Amino acid sequence: MADLLLGQVLSFTADPFVAGEAAARHESHGAVLVENGRITATGPADTLRRKHPQATLHDYGRSLITAGFIDAHVHYPQTAIIASWGKRLIDWLNSYTFPEEMRFADPAYAAEIADRYLNLVTAHGTTTVCTYTTIHPESVDAIFAAAQSRSMRLYAGKTCMDRNAPEGLRDTAQSAYDDSKRLLEKWHGADRLSYVITPRFSPTSTPEQLAALGQLWREYPDCLMQTHLSEQTDEIAWVRDLFPQSRDYLDTYEAQGLLRQGALYGHAIHLTDRERARLIEAGASLVHCPTSNTFIGSGLFDMTLATQLRVGLATDTGGGSNFSMLRTMAAAYEVGQLRGNALHPAQLIWLATVGSARALHAETRIGNIAAGMEADLTILDLASTPAIEQATRRAETLWQQLFPTIMMGDDRAIRAVWINGKPR
Repeated sequence: MADLLLGQVLSFTADPFVAGEAAARHESHGAVLVENGRITATGPADTLRRKHPQATLHDYGRSLITAGFIDAHVHYPQTAIIASWGKRLIDWLNSYTFPEEMRFADPAYAAEIADRYLNLVTAHGTTTVCTYTTIHPESVDAIFAAAQSRSMRLYAGKTCMDRNAPEGLRDTAQSAYDDSKRLLEKWHGADRLSYVITPRFSPTSTPEQLAALGQLWREYPDCLMQTHLSEQTDEIAWVRDLFPQSRDYLDTYEAQGLLRQGALYGHAIHLTDRERARLIEAGASLVHCPTSNTFIGSGLFDMTLATQLRVGLATDTGGGSNFSMLRTMAAAYEVGQLRGNALHPAQLIWLATVGSARALHAETRIGNIAAGMEADLTILDLASTPAIEQATRRAETLWQQLFPTIMMGDDRAIRAVWINGKPR
C-alpha cells in the first residue's frame, strides 16, 4: 500500500553553494508518494492525489517535508557525557571521553547507549548517522544492531587506538586490522548498514596501525574511512612531535594509504595550503562540526571549501553540545558570520541533507526528495513555538519561513520522521 504525504516539499536540483537558492525546488502545495521504502513520485498535491486515489493520506498542512537529516560525524559512545564542562580537546578526552568509553566493553551497556542515542537523534529529525564507536567490537555490534532493528541507514566502524590512550582502550596494529576486518565482513552491506574504517586520529595510532588500516582499505575499497584532521592548534603541534618525518598532519594519513575519495576528515579547521590542495586533488570529504568547534574552542571552519570539496555537517556528539541538526545548522550560520560568510538557508539545509549525503558518497540513495530515493523524511513544523510562529507569520518566501526554525528550532519542530518509508 502506498502512502501519500502532503505539505510543502523542499528538494534540490543543484548545489546551492554553486547555483545559489535557485538550486532548491519548493512545492508550496506538494506531495511525496512512498512505496516499499522508496519515494516513487513527487509533485503538486492535487496531481498526485488524482493519480493515486488509493494511497493512504498523511496531511501535514503547511509543514515542510524535507529529506531526513544526516549527521556525518558523531561519537555515539559519548551520548552520556554530552555537554560536560571542559577545556581543550586533549583535556576533554582524558577527563570524560576515555573513562566513558571504557564502559563499552560491556555489551549490555553498549546496547543501552546505542538505543538511547538513536532514539534521541530520531526525535530531532536525524535519519542517518556516521559514527565512531570504541575499540571494543561490542560497541560496533550494538550500534549496528540498534540501527538494523529500526531499518536505519547507518555508517560505523571500530575506533582504533594503539597509543596515547589508557590501558583498556588500546588495541594493536594487528588486532585493529583483524577486528575491523571481521566486523566489516559481518556488517558491511547488511540491510542499510555500511562499515567505515576508523582510526581515531594520528595521535592515538602509530604509523604501523595507520598502515594496517590503509592496507585494509585497499582490500575493501568500497568502504569509507573516517578520522580527525587539524581540529586544534595544540593537537597539530602534538602531531608534529609524534610524526617528525611528516610534512603536515594530512601527510600522516596520506603516507599510510588513508587519503583518497571516500575519506572523511572531521573538523579540518587549521589546514595548510598543501593540505587544502591535496584534499581537493584527492576528492576527499570534510565534515564541519560547528557546535563542537565552538564548545571546545577549536576554531572556525572555512566554508568556502564547499565549492571545491564534498562538505557535510555534523553534531560531533558529544564534543558537540546538542543532538539537533537544526541547532547545528544555526551554529554553522553563526560560524559563517564570524568569517564574513553569511550562509543562505538553502545552503544550511543542503549541508544537513544532500551535502552530508555527498560527503558519505550516498547522494543517490539518501539526502534528497526525488523518485527512486530511499524514503527517509523529516517533517518540520514551521510554527512550533510562539517565538517562531510570530517570526514566520509575516514571511513572504520559503526561506523567511524556514530560517527562524533553523535558528530557534528544537525537537518541538520535528512534527514527524519517516525512516525507510515508515513513520517512526
